[in-house]
Amino acid sequence: MNQRIPTWDGCINVRDLGGIPTQSGTLTQRGAIVRSDTPARLTTKGWTALYDYGIRTIVTLSTLGHDEKELSFSVPFPDIDVIQAPIEDLTDTEFLHKWAATDLWCTPLYYQDALERWPARHGAVISAIAQAQEGGVLIHCKRGNDRTGIITLLLLSLVGVSPEEIVAEYELSPDPERDEILEREHTSTREALMGALEGLDVEQYVLSGGATLEDLKAIRKKLLG
Repeated sequence: MNQRIPTWDGCINVRDLGGIPTQSGTLTQRGAIVRSDTPARLTTKGWTALYDYGIRTIVTLSTLGHDEKELSFSVPFPDIDVIQAPIEDLTDTEFLHKWAATDLWCTPLYYQDALERWPARHGAVISAIAQAQEGGVLIHCKRGNDRTGIITLLLLSLVGVSPEEIVAEYELSPDPERDEILEREHTSTREALMGALEGLDVEQYVLSGGATLEDLKAIRKKLLG
């Protein structure tokens, strides 16, 4: 597990998506895609560690209509690309009132609804990762939990990681407040994530959102080698 957790000074929720078992018995490849909280927290030492780890593309998972200064940062290395990817939309008033205006927005209870609303936004992120320049890709939001969790769920599903392993990976981002909210709602992280995954054909989902078969091939090459 420690090999999956790079030490980047300033960030506290960093994990390599490599080293995770797939249902075919292989392991995902390290160094290809990393998830984290916002790089705005990185120190100079942290940025150097990120660069030395091989990251050459950063995908910022934002929310349209939500001003988050925590997602603004300057990259000290000119050969790192930064891609802005709004995967949620607060101009959707139904979503705003149902989720964003409540404490349920910081739990995986909203994943299924978000997936139903924005396949094109999620498909665009898959394409951006697939078409990124050579080198590692970092995906992140503010905390590295939920927007990052949604994209991680899609990526790992695409390469054959089981729902149980996806849940276990998500649970490595501890959040006592989230757990209290889910207990109040008479559910759990596992139940919420399993509900989001149930009946979801991830390949068809991202294709319906505009990703191509070549994108899926590239994702699998990145994560499976």
